[in-house]
Amino acid sequence: MTATPLRATGVSAVAAHTPTAADPGSVGVVNAQFLSFDVPLKLANGQSLDAYELAVETYGTLNARRDNAVLICHALNASHHVAGVAADNPKDIGWWDNMVGPGKPLDTRRFFVIGINNLGSCFGSTGPASTNPETGKPWGAAFPVLTVEDWVHAQARVADHFGIDRFAAVMGGSLGGMQALSWAIALPERVAHCVVIASTPRLSAQNIGFNEVARRAIITDPDFHGGDYYAHDTVPRRGLSVARMIGHITYQSDDDMATKFGRTQRDAAADGEYRYGYDVEFEVESYLRYQGEKFSRYFDANTYLLITRALDYFDPARATNGDLAVALAPAQADFLLVSFTTDWRFPPERSREMVRALLKSGRPVTYAEINAPHGHDAFLLDDERYMAVVRGYFDRIAEEMDLLPLDENGRERP
Repeated sequence: MTATPLRATGVSAVAAHTPTAADPGSVGVVNAQFLSFDVPLKLANGQSLDAYELAVETYGTLNARRDNAVLICHALNASHHVAGVAADNPKDIGWWDNMVGPGKPLDTRRFFVIGINNLGSCFGSTGPASTNPETGKPWGAAFPVLTVEDWVHAQARVADHFGIDRFAAVMGGSLGGMQALSWAIALPERVAHCVVIASTPRLSAQNIGFNEVARRAIITDPDFHGGDYYAHDTVPRRGLSVARMIGHITYQSDDDMATKFGRTQRDAAADGEYRYGYDVEFEVESYLRYQGEKFSRYFDANTYLLITRALDYFDPARATNGDLAVALAPAQADFLLVSFTTDWRFPPERSREMVRALLKSGRPVTYAEINAPHGHDAFLLDDERYMAVVRGYFDRIAEEMDLLPLDENGRERP
């Protein structure tokens, strides 16, 4: 078995895209669904959740064979709102709207796309801020620690809800890529294709270290109150803001930050002198503070702790004495892996490691390494070569499965 290598080089323009409900490339205005489950979910840590709710959005139409579904798994601070315009907020555009929609790389005229907010998140699914039925108060610090594998098993129940036995593809970037990989291992018969973008089979010590520093910033904030800050009607904003600033630095490349900010001073004096103080001096400082403060207004601190710890724990090869090929042996899917040259958080070598392990275990693999300057965040942007790789792969899936475009009633167009 051989890999299909796709090495894209050079630098291309990255365009921003802001759709509206009338945008022909957008899925339009979307509403979330909230699915309730009352069958206990056994967790990796030995605990169970007796009942929980998951926020879900869908785009496109599920065909009569129910075989054109694609699951999108989200990264740390994203959600089920993958594409389109949120019905309750016209400024809220899906986080991967450039990827999903009619005529886009993941074409909703052919595929039925599902976005699920992970259990433990803070965008509608049951999480630390939700009410604990045993106490009538927010779960807070009592909410169980979760793993990537726990998310996969919860997501499988959403697939059951829609009557989907097997996904045409499971796809994700970063932490979402870990979930896609876990799907292929844990539920191999339910995944035809696995698309893993800017991801890794495990965190490095450096990455775990970044997560720990971010968590300590939150936990040591005086307003954290041991995770039960809801009862104190407060939020550990300072810690959460610092955590976001740390993360934001790691998502961008040195070159990208140099291009955006360089050493430009903010409101510099005419003679360019420094202020010789500890307030904001450089534009990059102003940017990071803004991003941190904005994040602290909408993201839950306990969720941040929970998700970063799930990142730390992910390591499929842990159960196979470090042999990733053996860990991946149960997979039955074909794979597409994409990495970006300047992503130092999850560098290309980690994707190449997965490619080698998949080939050793006999799986078909397509691999693209994109020479892009944007660091880890490149998986969210409109690099034309990256989009062409994903588009080509999904076109191939559609051709192999004989998926014709569907009309608004779910009927195949000739």
